[in-house]
Amino acid sequence: MDIKDIKTLIKMVTDTDITEFEMENSEEKISIKRGSAPQIVHYQAPQQIAMPQMAPAQFPSVQPLPAMESASSAAGTATVPDKGQAVTSPIVGTFYRAPAPDAAPYVEVGKIVEKGEVLCIVEAMKLMNEIEAEFRCKIIQITKENAQPVEFGDTLFLVEPL
Repeated sequence: MDIKDIKTLIKMVTDTDITEFEMENSEEKISIKRGSAPQIVHYQAPQQIAMPQMAPAQFPSVQPLPAMESASSAAGTATVPDKGQAVTSPIVGTFYRAPAPDAAPYVEVGKIVEKGEVLCIVEAMKLMNEIEAEFRCKIIQITKENAQPVEFGDTLFLVEPL
């Protein structure tokens, strides 16, 4: 095969949608490939912490707080019912009440939230972990300030199960 025939084959490949052409006979083998080989890029998405599934199995995230009840009664604030429970932080991080600085808070005192509804965000190493309600409840008290650091097990909210 001479150079003129090879140029003709190359033109045929470039003028059509063909990306690869191979031809072989007893004396020669020609392989023409157009474009670069597709690159396979592997990407692993950051893992989201699924709080409702992890919390009961690994640590107590809801605890009765009788000491807080008497403290709030003595201070003259609204009393915490006997069935008041604490929602605690599952990780060390920064507590945020709203999804953005200029956005409304997820919850306020007195709001009734459904199971799975977002209560707040705890940021840990630039990952925003949504803390969700594990059951239908009423927010009795918000115990942390916005952008305040929290430790594992710190009480974030006092809630009344409904």
